[in-house]
Amino acid sequence: MILYNVTVNIEKESEAEWVSWMKETHIPDVLATGMFLENRFYKILHDNEDGSTNYSVQYFTDSMEKIMEYQQSFAAKLQEDVNQKFRDRFVVFRTLLETVE
Repeated sequence: MILYNVTVNIEKESEAEWVSWMKETHIPDVLATGMFLENRFYKILHDNEDGSTNYSVQYFTDSMEKIMEYQQSFAAKLQEDVNQKFRDRFVVFRTLLETVE
């Protein structure tokens, strides 16, 4: 299993709007690409000195080929959607992980 983890630091003032938009729009749009089997959405439980909040959005797939197709065919547009809606109010860090068996 491959995990595409997106860690987001969002300004406190935009947090509620961002969470709602992620749940209602962005995550369903990512899943609609057909590249991921499921997802998880977590709030990271620690305090940030600047008052912002961190989240982990996790998407699971069964192959690197699907990750590559997602990145080549879908990621740029979906990431631009986030940038347009929440420009300068968040920082993102993306990580790929593989299950160790």
